[in-house]
Amino acid sequence: MSTAPPTTDEAPRPAAPAPGPRGPWAPLRPLVLRLHFYAGLLVAPFLLVAALTGFLYAGAFQAEKLVYAHEMTVPVGDAKLPVSEQVAAARKAHPEGTVTAVRPSPRSDASTRVLLSGVEGVDATHSLAVFVDPYTGEVRGALEQYGSTGALPLRTWIDEFHRDLRLGENGRLYSELAASWLWVIAGGGVALWFSRRRALRKVRGTGGRRRTLGLHGTVGVWAAAGFFFLSATGLTWSQYAGAHIDELRTSLGQSTPAVSSAAGAGEHAGHDAAGGDGGDGEHGVGLDRILAAARAEGLGDPVEIVPPADAGSAYVVRQVQRSWPTKQDAVAVDPATGEVTDVLRFGDFPVLAKLTRWGIDLHTGVLFGLANQIALMGLALALILLIVWGYRMWWQRGRGSAFGRPIPRGAWAQVPPYVMVPLMAVIAVLGYFLPLLGIPLAVFLALDVVLGELAHRRARRTSV
Repeated sequence: MSTAPPTTDEAPRPAAPAPGPRGPWAPLRPLVLRLHFYAGLLVAPFLLVAALTGFLYAGAFQAEKLVYAHEMTVPVGDAKLPVSEQVAAARKAHPEGTVTAVRPSPRSDASTRVLLSGVEGVDATHSLAVFVDPYTGEVRGALEQYGSTGALPLRTWIDEFHRDLRLGENGRLYSELAASWLWVIAGGGVALWFSRRRALRKVRGTGGRRRTLGLHGTVGVWAAAGFFFLSATGLTWSQYAGAHIDELRTSLGQSTPAVSSAAGAGEHAGHDAAGGDGGDGEHGVGLDRILAAARAEGLGDPVEIVPPADAGSAYVVRQVQRSWPTKQDAVAVDPATGEVTDVLRFGDFPVLAKLTRWGIDLHTGVLFGLANQIALMGLALALILLIVWGYRMWWQRGRGSAFGRPIPRGAWAQVPPYVMVPLMAVIAVLGYFLPLLGIPLAVFLALDVVLGELAHRRARRTSV
């Protein structure tokens, strides 16, 4: 009479190693296998949500152009109106709130966006974008906008769900947990795949669990570099790990610089600066001269004009092109005189500031446009398939009535001290900088030790 294997993961005491030379990887492989198995099993639901929403977000850029084509595009005319007249047209249609930024039409067929804050019914962290035809001054609509990439409602909804499940700051823990563990799971999978004999990596001509393992490993190895990148860049603006990264960059003098928005110290400073209606974005010499001064400093489209925050502040005009080549130059312009008071060039950014900018833009799909978005959708699809295949392998590990037999214990005991001590030191450092990696790992290890001890005691009582 056959019986199903026990569902407990308590394994017999590991057999003595076979004689012969053994490298440091031999005792580590069972440990990596167990970590890869349990991390994948427990973190996979979070990764699945991140992959699905990431897939949708990458496609949202093109969908946005179709859904909001009426607001975003205009018929090409003969000559564009002055920016001040376009803003006046927007304010006539939407006198509520305050103008916080203006994005002049960057292309011949693109509308101008006038951004308003303090509008009733609009999220305090968002703006109301009023779309104006730059040739006729016609207001083509108004939509809620979020973020520096100008995300409209469709992309904003997907972005917020991807980032925090629309649960606010607490919801961000899910995405940070996924980003913290993605590189660990991917790295473990790569190490396990290359440690297998070449004959066991084949997919063609195989079936059952071996075929699933072959598909899982092959796709995982090819996509691993992309997963490492997504994990690293996702952590740069996460809640806890991101704060540590910011502190590190600041200590190294590699933080992102900002143009000084203080107005000039001339005799007119603080007097004529507020010469217009602050709610309309017109101060001192006005928007048209401010934009002309920025153009004279070489700031080409697309740009964003930010009015002075108070009587002692300057206009800030900055380039907002995140695609390649990146345009992130900025100037401050005195509203009283129209003179440039400060210039910041992207070429002068510290190296880590540039890499952070490019990494985030590549992660969000804007650096290389459509090609970037297609690549991200491919990575997201690969991650979804890997998760499905991973759970299928877990199912296929069962026999008879046993479902998803876990990986046996005993791996830690096989690791020699000269490997374990530095390994624990590395884990401790990573746990500090990546708390949503370190804390769950510590909890898992503690539970593993406790459950192992309980199972060992039960086995001893049964044998007596």
